[in-house]
Formats: sequence, C-alpha cells, structure tokens
Amino acid sequence: MVEKSLLVMLISSDETVRRVVEHALSGSLEDYQLDVVGQPSLASLRAAELRPQVVIVDDYLDDTGPIELIRDVSRRLPDAIVLFLVETCPEAISAASQAVMAGAKGFLTKPLNARDLATHLGDLLGRDRAARNRTREGIEGHVIAFCSPKGGTGRTTMAINTAIGLQAVTKADVALIDADYVSPAIDVSLNIHTQHDVTDLLSRGSTLDEELVRSVMARHASGISALLAPSPDGSPERISAAHVHRLLALLKDLFGWIVVDVGLPLDETAFAFLDGAGLVVVSVLPELVGLRNARIMLEHLYTRGYPDHRIWVVVNRATMTGGISQRDIEQRLHLHVHHTFPDDQPLVTHSVNRGIPLIMSHRRGALVNAYNKFIDKLVKEMIPQGIETKESPASTVAGQGQTFDGRVRRPRLGFWPD
Repeated sequence: MVEKSLLVMLISSDETVRRVVEHALSGSLEDYQLDVVGQPSLASLRAAELRPQVVIVDDYLDDTGPIELIRDVSRRLPDAIVLFLVETCPEAISAASQAVMAGAKGFLTKPLNARDLATHLGDLLGRDRAARNRTREGIEGHVIAFCSPKGGTGRTTMAINTAIGLQAVTKADVALIDADYVSPAIDVSLNIHTQHDVTDLLSRGSTLDEELVRSVMARHASGISALLAPSPDGSPERISAAHVHRLLALLKDLFGWIVVDVGLPLDETAFAFLDGAGLVVVSVLPELVGLRNARIMLEHLYTRGYPDHRIWVVVNRATMTGGISQRDIEQRLHLHVHHTFPDDQPLVTHSVNRGIPLIMSHRRGALVNAYNKFIDKLVKEMIPQGIETKESPASTVAGQGQTFDGRVRRPRLGFWPD
C-alpha cells in the first residue's frame, strides 16, 4: 500500500487522465479522496482551501500556464507533493526541468500508465515520510567534502555526479554546495539559472530557517538541491567560518546527504566546511606537481587533527598516458588510494558543455561504472549497515523515464524524487 487517507487533487480537464489517475489510486490505496479541478483558474484557491497532500498538474490547461500554476500551488502548500504530467515530445525534458524548478517533486510523461503513477507516488510519499522522520528523530545528514591541491583535478565533476548518485541509491534528500568562491562552476555544470546564491543567507546571521534556505537553493532536474556560490564577476560578501557552521548545522537537519565542492584557497572558510564533514575526499591526478601539492594539503589536514579514516584519496584520470601508477602515488602520499576513476576526458567535457551530468546521461562505460562503485563505497562507509539496492546509481538515474538527450523513452516513470 502507498498511503492511507490520502487527499489528492488533480488539475486537468482531460477525461482520460482522470480515469488513469482514479485507476492508479484505487489499485494502491485503501482510503483516498480525489478532487478533480477542471478549471485551472480556480485551482490555486481550491488547493489552499482543501490542502491536499498530493497535487497532480496536467500540462494542457487551456490558457493557463502549468509552470506558473505549479509555482503558485507550491508557494501556498509548501509541504504538498506536486506532480507534473507532461506530453511526450522533444520539449518534455525542458518542461519537466522548469516544473521542478517551480516546485514540482516529480513528473510523468503521457500517455499515463496507472502502474507507473502508483509506483511513483509511493516512492515520493516514502521519501516524504523518511525526511519527516529524520527531522523528528534528530538524525543528522552525512557531510562529504571534496577538495583538491590544485585546479583541474575533476573535483567539481566528482562532487556533482556523487551527489546525484547518492540520491538515486539512498532515496534521501541531497544538497550540493558550491563552496568554490573563486571559480564557481556548479551552476554552469548543471545548467542552473537563478539569481539566488549563498550570499542571500548571510544577512540573516543566526536566524536561518528551513523556509529561507530552501527558497535560496536551486532545485535541479535530477532532484538534488544546489546552494550556489556568488558569481565570480561580482564583489561577494565575505562568507565567514561562523556562517558555514550555522549553515551546515541546519542542512544536516534538512538533508540526508550534503555534498560540498570546496575550492581553493584553503582558508578558514574552506576549512570550516572540511571540519564539518564526516568524510573529506581529496581529488588528485597521477602527476608529480599535483602529488607534491597533495602531500602539503594532507599535512595541513593532519595538523588540524584529521584522522586517516576521515580522508579518502581518489585518483582521477588514473589511466591517462604517462600517468604515475597507483602504487607510486600511495608511496608518495603515505596513504591508501580509496578509489580511481579512468581517463575519459572527451566524455567529461561533453557532459559539462551540455550541462548534463554523465551519471544521468550514460548508463554504461568505464567512467560511469567507476562512479557506481565509488558511491557504493561511500554508502557502506557512512552507513555501516549499507543500503540494499537492486540498481546502480547510473541505471536508477538514467534508466527511469529519460535519456536526457532530448528523447523520452519507456518506461515512462521519471525519476525526479523529493
């Protein structure tokens, strides 16, 4: 069973959609109430009056724009699960992305399938319950910080794909923080366009709250939430270590996982993120200059009291021609290399230029397989009992409803979780 006593509002004038929704609910719920609103102009007021737990919005609403309607409903009912129904077409991914940015928790492509709808609703409701239980029981989220001794090691790419993969495997809310305040890149890499960034939170000092933080964070089409760094062409307000401590404390109450992309230089602000992390991932390349700098960075971490088990060294582009072997890297750093990623620079460049993380766009290949294994290691390290999953992160993200290349394929279940 998905849930009992569930109030669902359907905003659609399509009789076929109504029948499929009724069939999906009747086959998965013991007790539910479906309220159908055929006039979109009345939908927001009706939603505010009834306060349904689930709101399903059809993309065809005569003269009413579904994205604006989703934004309005999400503002009035911040705790509701809003689901977007979009017609299968080349523009479906773009429309779905806009819907998620406006507040939708998921989407499904039409023609609708009752089984897909029931499964997706059950998944979203389960995530919602888990998030509420985590907050109520005081369970803190896991913080993973990615850092590197120099630029160009693939640190940001690792952080992004790890965040998306963690959500796919653990079914938890994931926050991604761009803490590179000199050369931020997450907004470009994820093709996020927003006017908000971390500086919007600074003026509030110690009065940060969930509503404010969530309003500043950008919702990505994969379902993760990103807190962006200020634009490098501006004059950003200084972000202090105290700001970082307060921010992480709140995010650990709101999210199951917090992934931080920590940039250079490693000043007190950067160390505040590293100090607050349960695991620090140091990204290196198999070349001498970077390894020399990595050794210096590791010495700084040891000086601050970081134990070996909190530091993971990972080697990016490990198979590059002329690169130093893993054995030599371990001897030079006096640390075990926890993971290696093969060299596939053309794929990474293509992924960044498209603004679509490779773990979403590719299901196979040596690099994607390396991310799958890395994420499994992280889960087992941070959650000792592990998490049972039948699918790899890449197959879960890219395998349910979209290939992210402009085509939407079967099965029609989109993976856009809360």
